[in-house]
Amino acid sequence: MIFSNQMRKFLFPLIFFCIGFSLQGQMAKRSFMVKKIAETIVADGELNEAAWQTAESADNFWQYFPVDSIQAKEQSEIKMLYDDKNLYVGIKVYTAGKNFAIQTLKRDFRAGNSDNITLLFDTFNDGNNAFLFGSNPYGVRREGLVSGGGLNLRGFTISWDVKWQGESKIYDGYYITEWIIPMAAFKFREGETKWSLNSYRFDTQSNETSTWMQIPQNQNVFGLTFMGDMVFQEPLGKSKTPLAIIPYATSSAQKDYEINESDSDLSYGGDMKIAIGNSLNLDITGNPDFSQVEVDDQITNLTRFEVSLPEKRQFFIDNSDLFSSFGGGRDANPFFSRRIGIAEDTAGNTIENRILAGARLSGKLNKDLRLGFFNIVTDEDEENEIAGNNNTMLAFQQQVFARSNIGLFFINRQSLRDYDFQADEDQYNRVLGVDYNLISQDNLWSGKAYLHKAFAPEIGNANLSGGMRVGINTRNYRAFTDWVYLGEDFRSDLGFIRRTNILKSASNIERIFWPKDRKIQNHTFQFFPIFYWSPENDLQNTDYNLMTSWEARFQDQSEVEIQVSNEYTYLFDDFDPTGSDDGIPIPGDQGYYYNSVEASYQSNRRRLFSFEVGTSYGGFYNGERLSVDGGISMRFQPKMFFSLNFNYDKITLPNPYPSADIWLISPKFDITFSRTLFWSTLVQYSNQRDNLGINSRLQWRFAPLSDLFVVYNDNYFVNSFAPKVRSINLKLTYWLNI
Repeated sequence: MIFSNQMRKFLFPLIFFCIGFSLQGQMAKRSFMVKKIAETIVADGELNEAAWQTAESADNFWQYFPVDSIQAKEQSEIKMLYDDKNLYVGIKVYTAGKNFAIQTLKRDFRAGNSDNITLLFDTFNDGNNAFLFGSNPYGVRREGLVSGGGLNLRGFTISWDVKWQGESKIYDGYYITEWIIPMAAFKFREGETKWSLNSYRFDTQSNETSTWMQIPQNQNVFGLTFMGDMVFQEPLGKSKTPLAIIPYATSSAQKDYEINESDSDLSYGGDMKIAIGNSLNLDITGNPDFSQVEVDDQITNLTRFEVSLPEKRQFFIDNSDLFSSFGGGRDANPFFSRRIGIAEDTAGNTIENRILAGARLSGKLNKDLRLGFFNIVTDEDEENEIAGNNNTMLAFQQQVFARSNIGLFFINRQSLRDYDFQADEDQYNRVLGVDYNLISQDNLWSGKAYLHKAFAPEIGNANLSGGMRVGINTRNYRAFTDWVYLGEDFRSDLGFIRRTNILKSASNIERIFWPKDRKIQNHTFQFFPIFYWSPENDLQNTDYNLMTSWEARFQDQSEVEIQVSNEYTYLFDDFDPTGSDDGIPIPGDQGYYYNSVEASYQSNRRRLFSFEVGTSYGGFYNGERLSVDGGISMRFQPKMFFSLNFNYDKITLPNPYPSADIWLISPKFDITFSRTLFWSTLVQYSNQRDNLGINSRLQWRFAPLSDLFVVYNDNYFVNSFAPKVRSINLKLTYWLNI
């Protein structure tokens, strides 16, 4: 508790220091008028309705890459119209030819390596959250959400889905993409007269990225700092959002070859989406099916700690930043949605823990105040000693100054009843916390400060988590310092906490050079030291990593990086990094020093064939480690995409400790027969997990956001090539608006 008092003294002054940098100026905005119409618009990629001829344009795009100081060579023109039900978007995209780069015909494509244009709508004009809609020349669409001001990829997701229409047509010298987006797809204030807008476009033929509002290259292209205005001719009325009902039915057959048992199952359930006013969503789920029709990517883990995987379940996506952005994302995240519906059995294996029902309310209460609340009940499984739980979180986020905010939250995980197999200290866990998030108006400064407290039966006094981060981002320099404290007794059962009893310091300084060279676009020198101390062991230094690197990005968008590291690790407990069943672990209660060097190269991703490769070599605890990783991809446009990712680690430890050759190989085939029929097969070979997994999925999108899946899963032991578990699943979902 002495450390906690010290931390408070140093935490709160930082908040006020950060607040002082919130009041920054911003460049002048551009704007255009969005006219209200009564005419019917058809999304056919032609823009032949008379109303388009009178619509104002958002044009004169600026180049973002390779330079950010001139107008784009290939321009784009955006026009918009609206009525009480829909927003109509017509975009004319000028091109140097018809040799477009397209990954596949599947919705929610990856944008950076293909031709496409994207619009960002900040409907509350707060510079923090935005709706994203995009399309490519073939009319393939994507939609997503941006949160946290778009400062990094953590606030970017295309897992969000909504019903809308769009079509594209290719002409000589340009293509046209035309959209109809229901006003109900957005959340906004009734009576609003303008939204903030920006657009970014990837043009592979001209090797150009452009934006409507000029953005300096030290800022993210999807950042919400530099936004123009789309001004509505008349104030917006009340949103007439339909009630969405999304039922599902699934049938599966499975055989477990280890215990020689077969099983089949038929289940059903569904979700409901209810709009409350213009700004709040109520999501209700009953007996949801969160089975993985798309499996998680396997990861080679040579650390002592757990690895986090991204959330893909639609129920948790909308306004997810309201719940998941608290604390430190890497070390001290008090809420991690994948904790719900997943548990460990008595053997320590991760299995599905059925969700019985849940409700989730999220959105804006007024211009500056956001609300997030959920309550989800998970089933008990006494055979595997898994308790039934009530999982609840309440969060508020109040915007202050230009773009900063203060957040408060309360999390409660509580067992539904007393279980004989459950320890008293596991009956409940609660966490209460406050965060301050800094984003200056011009995005020069960003930061965070937070303090969280855990509650549980018989919990110790070291039950606090706190931290602070402040960073600066200029054209030639980027730097930040980040401090994290996690008490030994801090717990968040619904969070992602790698380790406790730490005081961590991470700092980074980068110098960016922009040479006037025909080959190198920019190159960066970086120094990145990380230190860990143990508060409960007299602030003993337990880890450090001193990283120095040089990275260059070339005009053709290929990249190269070289990094040198000096590391130290103190092991309190014995540890076997090879994960072998019978190996002698490296001794604990001592420290290990080691150095390493690594290099990587990423080729031009605009080409039909591209690759990336990296290698590292150096010390590893009391031995050595050689790693090679990378991937290749091949586009057979526009209907087939092949990729192969690989990771090889050769760990050599002195006798009598184990050495190992660890492989992870993941080929994937994506075939898009059309924009509604897709076949994907992923094979994952991992000798660390002793598993060869095959996931083959046929998806038919027979109606908007309505799918029929046929999924085949097969898993084998690597050494004996004997089957583990085999299953086939049939799943039907239908999105019905009422």
